[in-house]
Amino acid sequence: MHLKTRRRGADLEDAILEAAWEVLNEHGYEGFTFEAIAARAGTSRPVLYRRWPQRDDLLLATLRKHWTATPIPVPDTGSLRDDAVGVLRNADGSRSQWITLVSVLLVDYFRETGQSFSDLRAAMRPPGLATPFERLVARAVERGDLPAAPRSPRVVNLPFDLLRHEMLMTLRPVPPEVIDEIVDDVWLPLLYATTGAA
Repeated sequence: MHLKTRRRGADLEDAILEAAWEVLNEHGYEGFTFEAIAARAGTSRPVLYRRWPQRDDLLLATLRKHWTATPIPVPDTGSLRDDAVGVLRNADGSRSQWITLVSVLLVDYFRETGQSFSDLRAAMRPPGLATPFERLVARAVERGDLPAAPRSPRVVNLPFDLLRHEMLMTLRPVPPEVIDEIVDDVWLPLLYATTGAA
């Protein structure tokens, strides 16, 4: 007689989070319940409660797992401009469908909790982790391409904000020419103007 191996630790947690992601995709936030997820994962509600006491704890863990599963590659070409374009193209390829999907699935979550997509993104990001554009700017300063001057996080991270805006407004991948415009016509002129660099 074959006995099913009992899942424990990381294996069990991975199975639960995968089941939670499936439930979220199929039923949205309204159907994202401990009962549905436990049934899908083949476990019990107390097992879920021990790890995530509140439903939103489980939601954040689920989103974090799938967000970090596809990190955005950050190129290092030696050119701030080419690196920035590369990051946006990589982000567009790996995040456009995810951002569009989650923004639709979590309409009820945002309405019930009063949270925004920005709040959710901040909760998923590990504390102290530099954003890709913060890394690009730091490297440009090290190379001497930019002066070492204070810079607003809003200015530094503006390309991502503009990319997300395009994704959410069009619900489709962002064309390469729009990415070039974000970098060449908006970000780089603003970045150099705010630091007094030539």
